[in-house]
Parts: sequence; structure tokens; C-alpha cells
Amino acid sequence: MPKDCKYRRILLKLSGEALMGQAKFGIDPEVIGGIADELRNAHGLGVQIAVVVGGGNIFRGVQGSAWGMDKAAADYVGMLATIMNALILQEVLNSKGVETRVQTAIAMPEIAEPFIRLRAIRHLQKGRVVIFGGGTGNPHVTTDTAAALRAAEIKADAILMAKNKIDGIYSDDPRLNPNAKKIDWISFDELIRQGLKVMDPAAVSLCQQNNIPIVVFDFARTGSIQEIITGIKVGTLVGAGSGG
Repeated sequence: MPKDCKYRRILLKLSGEALMGQAKFGIDPEVIGGIADELRNAHGLGVQIAVVVGGGNIFRGVQGSAWGMDKAAADYVGMLATIMNALILQEVLNSKGVETRVQTAIAMPEIAEPFIRLRAIRHLQKGRVVIFGGGTGNPHVTTDTAAALRAAEIKADAILMAKNKIDGIYSDDPRLNPNAKKIDWISFDELIRQGLKVMDPAAVSLCQQNNIPIVVFDFARTGSIQEIITGIKVGTLVGAGSGG
């Protein structure tokens, strides 16, 4: 365990939409640069870091379905969008001196490694950041579930669920209800029972089965990842048991 760190190995889940910043499409260079800086600083603590990034800034499966595409075909396009984001994030991290590997659930050996669990773990042990692209490689499955699955496979100590300008889980949508109350800690069972839309229920169940806590936080707040890693209470913690 790295000195003064609560977690030895984490998986960061980033939405594709978070990469857009104020734009309506694509990637804001300042936003992805800021994310890379946060990851570099956290990586400097000696923590092993994996990342799952969505593709909603480029294409979402629900968009394709609305256009009349077959749902599976639309989901495959969405998976390719996640790989595009993964490759771009890899290059930004490399430019900042952080050795990074991309592994994809869909084979494309010319640009990335295929996902191999033991190889991913070995990269992490060697101090490389590993970015998982392509979801699970299956349609009808969200990137939330892909994040939970990969976290279980690499035996991550926690999933850090990055939100854009929302600093945790609330009793209601704080952007629509000013009286919504922030929740500091909640159990997996309560999260599912209350139907709070933080993560795909299948992903929450997977985390619960593997006892992987979820930290929901505002990635736009500088230093949040380092604070979480070092044990400072940030955002909302989802876990087992009866207390935070």
C-alpha cells in the first residue's frame, strides 16, 4: 500500500459527456488536460490507476436507436467512440510523462492491446495507467457495468465515479430541486431500493457482490482524486454495512 493512501488500486469512471466541457460535441482540450493533470498527480502518490471512459461526447447508442438503427449496431458504434476517447486520453497522459496503455474489448491490434486481465494487472503493477476502451465488447451493456466488471477483474479497491459539477449523491436532482439533500454515505441496498440514478443498477449489484466501494464526486473540483485516495471524505461513499 502506498504510504498515507487509503486505496492501493482504483478504477476511475469518466463519462464521455464530461470531456465536452461547455461544448456540444467532442473534447475540450482544457478539460481533458485537467483530467490528465489530476491523474498524473494521483499517480505520483504511487497508486495504481485504471480508467474506463464513456463515448457520449461522440456517439450514444440511444441516438442511433432514435435514428432507426438496430440497437446492437448503435451500441457497437458507441463502443468505438469510447475507444477514440481512450486513445486521446492516452496520448495526453503520455505527453505529461505518465506511461499509459489502452486495452480494448474489441480487438484492434494495430492501435491497442486486447483486454487481457493478467496483462492489465501487470501493467498496473509496473506503474502504468491502464485505460479500458470498448465497454465489455457486448451491446446492451452500459459503460457503468463495464467499469464495475473491470474493477472486479483487476481487484480494484474502489471505483471513483466522476460527475460533472455534482459533488455526490443527492436525494433528488440538485439542478432541478434546490431542496435536495446531499448524502454522505449510502449502502448498496439503499441505493438500489431508492432508485437513485447514479450508476446502472447492474453495475451497482456487481460492485456489491465484489465488495467494491463507489465514491461519487465532482471531478471538476481540483485535487478531488488525490483527496479520495488519501482518505479525505469527498463526495458520497457507496458501500456495504450500516455506516460510513
